[in-house]
Amino acid sequence: MQQNYSSRLLEETVDEFATLPGIGRKTALRLVLHLLKQDDKTVEHFGNTILRMKAEIKSCKTCHNISDSEVCNICADPYRDKETICVVESIRDVMSVENTQQYSGVYHVLGGIISPMDGIGPADLTLGSLEEKVKKGACSEIILALSTTMEGDTTNFYIYRRLKDFQVTISTLARGVAIGDDLEYADEVTLGRSILNRTAFEDTFKK
Repeated sequence: MQQNYSSRLLEETVDEFATLPGIGRKTALRLVLHLLKQDDKTVEHFGNTILRMKAEIKSCKTCHNISDSEVCNICADPYRDKETICVVESIRDVMSVENTQQYSGVYHVLGGIISPMDGIGPADLTLGSLEEKVKKGACSEIILALSTTMEGDTTNFYIYRRLKDFQVTISTLARGVAIGDDLEYADEVTLGRSILNRTAFEDTFKK
């Protein structure tokens, strides 16, 4: 049912909130009305925080994770195993793996997966910089931690074919993560075990 608004500004603000993922118009209206009840300083701080995030947040020049500086905290951590690189689709997957507390290496964020239906090909991903790391001998193991969907498996296989001739171990998550699952929705225990029990990627298709 169409909501009648007494204010065009209110309606326009609700429209903007409703463009956010998972936010319907009822939820958007509730959020906007909540902000209207707040004092000017609180709302100004809320708005400025979003503007600062958009203007100042960076992409880590090493792994393409989001960061407040040129190099993210994970890549800059001297205690992380720099020779083990976990390849993930998005920054949300970095957060998912970190939450398991079972991984001490670093990451490489592809920025997507190969999906011809969506017009996403290898050139749209950060595969070039991943290959450069391998060529330079900067890592000893690549862990392919992509979603267990057709697109994820296609991307895994493409990366394997591209890197298999280099001196690097290529492994993938154990199938504790169900077929068809997005990584970010896997529970922490299952995901953690899948990382610890990872297998050689070539073993997944030599059956």
